[in-house]
Amino acid sequence: MTTPATNSPSDTLVFEDFAPGHYGTFGPRHVSREDMLAFAAEFDPQPMHLDEEAAKHSMLGGLSGSGWHLGSLTMRMMFDAFLHRAASLGSPGVETLRWMAPLRPGDDITLDLDVLDCRASRSRPEMGFVKLKARVSNAAGITLLELVSPLMIKRRSAAAAEG
Repeated sequence: MTTPATNSPSDTLVFEDFAPGHYGTFGPRHVSREDMLAFAAEFDPQPMHLDEEAAKHSMLGGLSGSGWHLGSLTMRMMFDAFLHRAASLGSPGVETLRWMAPLRPGDDITLDLDVLDCRASRSRPEMGFVKLKARVSNAAGITLLELVSPLMIKRRSAAAAEG
């Protein structure tokens, strides 16, 4: 796992700690068949996520995890990677989300994060927008998911004022 350095005087990541470029690589995280089935049974009970035989005959060609499960895992990996330390104010939404290949039972997934853009808010000077691109790949290097999302992060001066 690569952990980016911070220039912040504390462990809290603020807007000024982000710059365009590769942010880091995180994982791997193992995804068990049991976890996939449990998620699908509760939240996405489609046959290709629950039934081996039905899944063989689907366009995915075998049992696959729900895309929403993979999205949830991505969020958890992002939290573990940096969000738990960030002065995050949330996100205005996800700009793009693409499922590129199926999540399979037993996959070990890795998260790559790139900062695409950083800009200070014009209307709220206490925060800035950090646009991230996340890619989740399996151990074979196949990209399973890509997403682009802006985050709203406190500026150093606003975080220090609360300090």
